[in-house]
Amino acid sequence: MKAWILAALLVGGALGNAGAQEPKQFIFAWPLDQAALKPRGATTRGVPVTLDTAPAEAWKRLTEPGLAPQERDRRAILAMAGPYRVSFDFLEVVRYDPALKPDAPYQSWGTEYVFVAEDRPDFVALQHILVMRFLEKDQPSDAMVVRHWRQEWRYQADSLLAYEGRNTWARRSLKEKSGLWTQTVLQVDDSPRYAASGRWKHEGGVSTWLSDETWRPLPRREFSVRKDYDVLVGTNRHTITPQGWVQEENNLKLVMNSNKHLSREYGVARYERIRDYDFGPGEIYYRRTEPFWAEVRAAWRELEQARGRFGVRAPVDQGRLFVPFFDYAQRLAEGAPFDRDAARTFVRRTLQDSYLN
Repeated sequence: MKAWILAALLVGGALGNAGAQEPKQFIFAWPLDQAALKPRGATTRGVPVTLDTAPAEAWKRLTEPGLAPQERDRRAILAMAGPYRVSFDFLEVVRYDPALKPDAPYQSWGTEYVFVAEDRPDFVALQHILVMRFLEKDQPSDAMVVRHWRQEWRYQADSLLAYEGRNTWARRSLKEKSGLWTQTVLQVDDSPRYAASGRWKHEGGVSTWLSDETWRPLPRREFSVRKDYDVLVGTNRHTITPQGWVQEENNLKLVMNSNKHLSREYGVARYERIRDYDFGPGEIYYRRTEPFWAEVRAAWRELEQARGRFGVRAPVDQGRLFVPFFDYAQRLAEGAPFDRDAARTFVRRTLQDSYLN
């Protein structure tokens, strides 16, 4: 149970610095009387980490001359794998409703390894696994391992699974696909979150992917404190750097019933490569549990193919729908043998009993 409790805390922002950090001002701030808004989010301290300042080998391979466009794109995606300290910063920068109460900026930290789960010329999957160690009375805790989000990239996809609001998703055809990469983001339990298409650009030594606008469910950092809107409508930008990568979000907060935008927020997630950090417990978890999670993804694909459009009973993390899956995976991580047929039966039964409308 410890793993899913940690996951709920993490997505809610109760986990903190991946290394001792000096107090810092948020990168943006409202002027004058609103400058004193205290950031919400991180409340714990992590063990110190060492940044890897040398250019990564994956980044060097990405910048080789003479690569075909698709191959250079694929290498940019692969360059996001590796060991990282991650910082998360979100701030409302525009409020369209003058009566809207100012929202405190959000800040949090983590340490995670991004594994290359699949790698083909037209498809790459990256699995994020958190390995957190906290300072408790100035002593490091044991490693806490939590399965985090998953990103899947497909070249020139015919369609994507779009979020429609109200915990509902549907398959949507893509009219334009030439040269596009579609990124599908899965939640901690491999349930769908959102998908978007965009192009990689490699100019001036910088590789960047910019998505089209897409709908997505509220993350825990929002629905745990906000009940006044329903959907985030925004874009993502991924930029590869010699020492890691940066994800930028530009989101509108939409009230579906009135089709009204309350505000716009900016978000920045910085993935900085680290060295000499023990991600071994995360590697063990990933190796022992990935066959189970493959069955979970297969069940979601079967469901989508059968229905085309489907909904779940509640937001996955808000309703803690992921608990049975996390408990099953934790037993495997602790050494229980994997039985594919038993796992397949469990997954399909859990989807019917716990998830689906």
